[in-house]
Amino acid sequence: MYLEIVSPEATLFTSSEVDSVTVPGTDGEFQMLNNHAPIVSTLTAGKVKIRVHTESHLDYDQLHPEVKPHMVDNKVLLVDIKSGTLEMKDNKVIILAD
Repeated sequence: MYLEIVSPEATLFTSSEVDSVTVPGTDGEFQMLNNHAPIVSTLTAGKVKIRVHTESHLDYDQLHPEVKPHMVDNKVLLVDIKSGTLEMKDNKVIILAD
């Protein structure tokens, strides 16, 4: 599935190959996989966990300089956000982050 994390200033992260995305929702953490039902949600401060099939699916050149990712292993990337809004539709996740 496709993932894009954007802020008012810039696109922070884009990737066309992610296996799952876990986000800090207002009512608790939740995860989205391929073919997840459409959803819109608000997000709280926390970490967005991005799981990819292999590290080669991560393009570090696509990361905005403000993003300081934390690799948990060669398949999981953590990105800190302060708050935001998420939309998932047609295997495309867009996170509008503060």
